[in-house]
Amino acid sequence: MENRQNKMRLVFSAIPENEAFARATVAAFCVSLSPTIEELNDVKMAVSEAVTNCIVHAYKEQEGEVFIDTEICDNVLHIKVSDTGAGIASVSEAIKPFFTTCPEGERSGMGFTVMETFMDELDVVSNVGVGTQVAMKKKFYGR
Repeated sequence: MENRQNKMRLVFSAIPENEAFARATVAAFCVSLSPTIEELNDVKMAVSEAVTNCIVHAYKEQEGEVFIDTEICDNVLHIKVSDTGAGIASVSEAIKPFFTTCPEGERSGMGFTVMETFMDELDVVSNVGVGTQVAMKKKFYGR
């Protein structure tokens, strides 16, 4: 297999208008892996959910930044989406389907479940008052 390495870092304001930007940019970044449309859609969906979590839960309509670090190593896409927001008191609770900190809103509590479904690996690290990092991996099998 070809040994490919590439890195990209995005930093942007945690506002809803930037969710589509983040999703499209990460999808464009992984084009060198020759993904299928389905694989691209998987990445876009997972990134969308992670960024939306930062915007809605980490900053709760306050100013803040979202950081996305991506790396391609061989045929594996590594994505880290992080914030310096509120943090998560119990990651083990938060990753359960239907858990939400916004029950009065239109949130289903399925964000982490969606990320887990569409990516090969998911790891969430969070500290209250410090922020959250969501690390995801997806292997591309090459064409």
